[in-house]
Amino acid sequence: MNTTKGSPQGTNRKTAIVVGVLFIIGTAAGALSGLVTGPVLGEPDYLARVSANESQMITGALLVMLMGLALAMVPVMMFPIFKKYNNTLALGYVVFRGALETITYLLWAISFLLLVTLGREYMTAGAPGASHFQTLSTLILAAGKWNGQVVSIVFSLGALMFYSMFYQSKLLPRWLSIWGLIGAVLYLAEPLLAMFGSELEILFGLLFLQEMVMAVWLIVKGFQPAPIAAEPA
Repeated sequence: MNTTKGSPQGTNRKTAIVVGVLFIIGTAAGALSGLVTGPVLGEPDYLARVSANESQMITGALLVMLMGLALAMVPVMMFPIFKKYNNTLALGYVVFRGALETITYLLWAISFLLLVTLGREYMTAGAPGASHFQTLSTLILAAGKWNGQVVSIVFSLGALMFYSMFYQSKLLPRWLSIWGLIGAVLYLAEPLLAMFGSELEILFGLLFLQEMVMAVWLIVKGFQPAPIAAEPA
């Protein structure tokens, strides 16, 4: 197989490596954000904790932004390849994972930064205004939680498109694409259940594991040699 510089095979190989690295960066940034902000927001008097740990909250916000931007680059990289198989799904994937998901991640990061500002004001105001600030912080946290569920829905719908195109194109082994489709369905079920009061975060696990396996596969082996469909008219 010709993988010389400038050849389609060589370009696809580079794309596979970049996409694999972007998945790892996005996943690692998201996990680190949770580790950084979780101990702060998990305390009863979290506004005081936020004020005392502003750097952690700002770092968490930056990590969420990094996650969103890294994952938003995946559809940009994959669109030239996917459109040769299914232009409609390729465009849908760009909209869901490239635009909508990025917006929700940015809103999530902004909620962390708003808590930083609120924490500063809370410590300045003292006891008389405490209840007012507690109410505002509760609303911001609730908005962040609902936004997280929206992120999960948008993410899983984009994942369904992503793995449907991989299944159709055979650029990944079928077993890996099917694993991704099953994981995406379970991922979608979790936020829908959470909206009605039943949280089962274990449902996220299958797709998380699949994406790490897929990322390593893309970096090490690249796309499978599959016939490239003609450009749509």
